[in-house]
Amino acid sequence: MELGVSLLVIAIKILVILGVVLGVGAYLTWVERKVAAHIQRRPGPMVVGWHGLLQPLADGLKLITKEDLFPRYGNKFLYNLAIVMALVPAVLVFAVVPFGPQVEILGVKVKPILTDVNVGLLLVFALGSMAVYAIALAGWASNSKYALIGSMRKAGIIVSYEVVITFAVMGPVILAGTLSTYDIVQKQIEQGLWYIWLQPLAFVVYLFAMLAETGRVPFDIQEAEAELVTGFTVEYGGMKFGIFPLVEWYVEVLSLSAIAVVLFLGGWSPINIPFLGFVDPLFFLGPLSPFVWFILKVTLLFLFVLWLHWTLPRYRIDQITETAWKVMLPITFINLVFTAVIAPLVWR
Repeated sequence: MELGVSLLVIAIKILVILGVVLGVGAYLTWVERKVAAHIQRRPGPMVVGWHGLLQPLADGLKLITKEDLFPRYGNKFLYNLAIVMALVPAVLVFAVVPFGPQVEILGVKVKPILTDVNVGLLLVFALGSMAVYAIALAGWASNSKYALIGSMRKAGIIVSYEVVITFAVMGPVILAGTLSTYDIVQKQIEQGLWYIWLQPLAFVVYLFAMLAETGRVPFDIQEAEAELVTGFTVEYGGMKFGIFPLVEWYVEVLSLSAIAVVLFLGGWSPINIPFLGFVDPLFFLGPLSPFVWFILKVTLLFLFVLWLHWTLPRYRIDQITETAWKVMLPITFINLVFTAVIAPLVWR
């Protein structure tokens, strides 16, 4: 009986995560177009539905009905495999993202996390590193010099910033003493302190690395519309073309924003004031308050990414890689030394 209930809970969690992530990811295209429009003093989507709310559905229908073309002399198997390798790991990251505290539903205790493993953070970056294979395959299998150049640029950026982002998250890991995403949030709540107050350098570096990993401005050199059309996706069409930006610009940004909230912003905890503890202005929401806080934090980080995207110029590829190895990496080393000094004080 207990096994059946456990399997049912897991199945519901999987369906909810898939539905929410892919549904929200699709509608974030509308959010970005609206944000960009207001920054540029124009209305944005307004025709399909009230204020363009049905525009993502119209775009999806348009992509589905387009003809599925394949580049001549390309490798069809790897061409299609690249799409799967881009989408599946990006969604799997949410398996170890804790959305709130443990709750009891109909007498069953449920953790709002698909799988709480003690190496959850390690799993996040193992899945994240698979993106480089998807991008390299997409560029090579397309048999296009523009796609190949775009994929090599992106692969170089990911390799550089994977190292940076790994060292950046080591600070919160040392302070919490665990790689479990759920336990890292719990430790911040127990210690009464968000780790952003102890790790401001790591948080800033993480944000830069997140922008680079997801190909957002100012690190979108792999796309470079004026030079490479759309980079490694130039030979993709229809829904296949739509999956890549959906994964890279929205699903990955959401997942990395959620991980940033877990590592630095106390997960589902309310507002944290150093030395004063937590303040919850949304206390009247009762048990829904933690989930609302988590969603608000992720939303604010996503809007911050959009704001940067539509206000900053693009870096050159040499500037991007030099920033990673000559600026970001030394900063993370300095931060690790600082963390090693303050960690015993936090544990006390």
